[in-house]
Amino acid sequence: MLKLRFSEHKYECGTDEAGRGCLAGPVTAAAILLPENFNLELLNDSKQLSEKVRERLKPLIEEKAISFSVTHLEPKIIDEINILNASIKAMQESIIKLNPTPLYIIVDGNRFKPINNIPFSTIVKGDSKYMSIAAASVLAKTYRDEYMNTIHEEYPMYNWKQNKGYPTIEHREAIKKYGTTKYHRMSFRLLPEQLKLDL
Repeated sequence: MLKLRFSEHKYECGTDEAGRGCLAGPVTAAAILLPENFNLELLNDSKQLSEKVRERLKPLIEEKAISFSVTHLEPKIIDEINILNASIKAMQESIIKLNPTPLYIIVDGNRFKPINNIPFSTIVKGDSKYMSIAAASVLAKTYRDEYMNTIHEEYPMYNWKQNKGYPTIEHREAIKKYGTTKYHRMSFRLLPEQLKLDL
């Protein structure tokens, strides 16, 4: 059973990201403030939910939230500051957009950097422990999937609609065959043997 609060603060926000391990596309973060009476039976860590359930939960979460926001950070930024820093930056940017301003932040994982002097706690596997982090994980995942479905239309040969930019065999074969796009993360090991790509 997921818990509603970690701290005593009414305005405690949960934040999480999606797409950290992908070879292409943005890293996407969401932050959310939930009301005292929030309850959604199916809610869990987004990785434990089917795409169908996530899609069903998304409008319910948005409707019930006090405030939520989502941020995509492009591959160019990921390559410049590295994926860990980009994940944290995406979460920070999402938190800044919340209204009212959170009084406490709970973060999925074990790394974060302070933002606007708001106290925070990092929680390993937080998305399977706290409702706000689970809700943020569902939003981050569904918004990122939508983004990948859109750019799939531009470059259908990579089948991002299916693999969402993750390092599947099919995705790596397509990189080998067609090279890279503006959506690929050039700082990542795009091919197992890291073949020289003709750009």
